[in-house]
Amino acid sequence: MRRFLISIVEGWRIALSAIWTNKMRAILTTTCIVIGIVSVTAMNTISNGIDRAFEESMEMLGRNVVFVEKWPWGFGGEYKWWEYRNRREMEVSYADKLQILVPSAADVSARASRSTSIRYQDRMAESVGLIGATSSYFRTAGINIEDGRAFNELDEQRAARVVVLGGSVIDVLFPNEDPIGKQVRIRGQRFLVIGTIERQGNFLGLEDMDNQMLMPVTSFSTIYDLNWGVQLSVQFADENQLIDGEYEVIGAMRQIRGLDPLDDDDFAINKAALFEQEFQSMKMIIYGIGIFLTGLALFVGGIGVMNIMFVSVKERTKEIGIRKAVGAKSWEIMLQFLMEAIVICLIGGLIGVLLSIGVTSLINQFFVAHLDWTTVLNAILICAIVGILFGYLPSSKAAKSDPIESLRYE
Repeated sequence: MRRFLISIVEGWRIALSAIWTNKMRAILTTTCIVIGIVSVTAMNTISNGIDRAFEESMEMLGRNVVFVEKWPWGFGGEYKWWEYRNRREMEVSYADKLQILVPSAADVSARASRSTSIRYQDRMAESVGLIGATSSYFRTAGINIEDGRAFNELDEQRAARVVVLGGSVIDVLFPNEDPIGKQVRIRGQRFLVIGTIERQGNFLGLEDMDNQMLMPVTSFSTIYDLNWGVQLSVQFADENQLIDGEYEVIGAMRQIRGLDPLDDDDFAINKAALFEQEFQSMKMIIYGIGIFLTGLALFVGGIGVMNIMFVSVKERTKEIGIRKAVGAKSWEIMLQFLMEAIVICLIGGLIGVLLSIGVTSLINQFFVAHLDWTTVLNAILICAIVGILFGYLPSSKAAKSDPIESLRYE
């Protein structure tokens, strides 16, 4: 055991000395490994980021909420838009009826949205999501108030000109002041800012959920009509109640719509589970492509390491003969060259991990990525495995070389 440990330490020393002696060759070899490790870590950081963003987005959407709309979410199968377009629109009044007809529902809300601009003095925020909703929408959407207050039923009844702003809108209009109590203009009408929303981040890493503002649906109807785009949200206590509650919602909507037993539903029931099903299939495709590309990059890097190790063995043939002549075992020769291959791969891996930190930050500017310690440790482990796998044949050749023939080599 003592001889084995000494051989490992000596192998590290010789490997570092050989790499330092042939710096340019080592740089070119490690470049292949660097590319492979950056590819591996980039795939892992993107997949981790997608998973985290998806979980956060599903919590934002609400796993215990059923959405009743005219149009179904277009996931999988044939999307019969020519049939859906002829359906009757949803109405805000359905929310009160559903609250009565679905007793298991914890809350029911209605909302409609448009993209618009909002102005404060000489500053303007454009393409802001304006949501007109019932006061219960804050509960069904899981929206928390950071400062001020949310609008209530009284605000709804009197169509109060009040608005609650998201964080991104505040950043544009009120970068250095408190927005509460200020007057803003929306489509030429003045609205009083009564509250601000806790920041929610991006939905699926793409849509900024803080770039929105909320007002009572009755106030919204004074700016835009409610003839289209109304969405109903029915919230249940938990996901288990949603399973049975979904059928209650369907029955209640058929009753509200006055459908005969043989009539098809003229509304859509949407829920977060549809996103999850679609996400799983998309994730398998993304992971499959990512694994293939990273595997290819590591294979190319490993071939480069193998090639350079064969060259190293050839150049040091006489050294191998001398070591064997003075009593070195074959396994010690093999260990020496294996250690050199592993060291080359580990150096490339460390450089690759450092570069991956910057790559992760760059990806986050456009998509989602998350680099954790597990990914770093996996990258280092992969480097060691690549060094062993692709360094084995050159090391085996060195270990099996004839000492007499090696000593004769010039």
